[in-house]
Amino acid sequence: AASAGLPAARLVEVDADPAGQRLDNFLIRHLKGVPKTHVYRIIRSGEVRINKGRVSADTRVEAGDIVRLPPVRISDKVAEKAERPAPAREFPILLEDEHLIAIDKPAGVAVHGGSGVSFGVIEQLRQARPQSRFLELVHRLDRETSGLLLIAKKRPALVKLHAMMRDNHNLDKRYLALGCGDWAHNRHDVKLPLLKYNLPDGERRVRVAATEAEGQYAHTRFRVLSRHDNSAFVLVEAQLKTGRTHQIRVHMAANGATIAGDDKYGDHTANRELLKRGLKRMFLHAWQLKLSHPLTDAPLVLQAPLPPDLQRFLDTLAP
Repeated sequence: AASAGLPAARLVEVDADPAGQRLDNFLIRHLKGVPKTHVYRIIRSGEVRINKGRVSADTRVEAGDIVRLPPVRISDKVAEKAERPAPAREFPILLEDEHLIAIDKPAGVAVHGGSGVSFGVIEQLRQARPQSRFLELVHRLDRETSGLLLIAKKRPALVKLHAMMRDNHNLDKRYLALGCGDWAHNRHDVKLPLLKYNLPDGERRVRVAATEAEGQYAHTRFRVLSRHDNSAFVLVEAQLKTGRTHQIRVHMAANGATIAGDDKYGDHTANRELLKRGLKRMFLHAWQLKLSHPLTDAPLVLQAPLPPDLQRFLDTLAP
């Protein structure tokens, strides 16, 4: 019997999408708001069963399995979220098939809820598509970065795309960025190791590590596209050879050309002047992604043109 204030145990049938997934990951997805420590505790205690049999965390669920989920308490925060769901929203679609969606994310929208944001792209998309049983982010973009964002519609696509992102295999990610300053070389490889750290208020930051052993290897290939205002600005294409947090932003700042409008790693005085000149956000845009389709291996070339606000600002600069 359920405890006072708790719902009864429920039975969930596994469909094709999560088939082959570890039980602990399956439960974490189904028991939103339940701490991971509690998820492992209910598995160990035998309260979670598959086809009436006891199981371990690394058991793989298969299509057609009946999983018993015991009654659990969820956090007040998650309960509140359920009562006030994200507003449904669709985003400009660059490609969609039965396996994945490529959208053109606007600036100012987080990719997911958390860290002071109650919802993001993925929560809004799930609300807009209640019939979709599976929608998961393949990768992330900073809130102020616009451009190409991939979302998987099926688990096999997500697993394959995650592997491609991790190994940088059959994948070519390119961004457009406007630097405050100039670079002497038209092509420039930056290989500086990066280290994550937190400010006293808990905000996450990244800096160039003092030694290679201290940080994570990071490699960005920059190509100068144009110089503006007597080389006060440089428009570059940044090709990610690795995918570290804030990689382009920190690599550009370390090379003397901080991204225009970057409130974390940029020049605050310059940013105030840029705001007066019409630049209301960071000039960083994920513009092109070349990859093999995760299921068919067909070559894909996805492109998101520079958004109107960034193009308008660029047009105000003298070539």
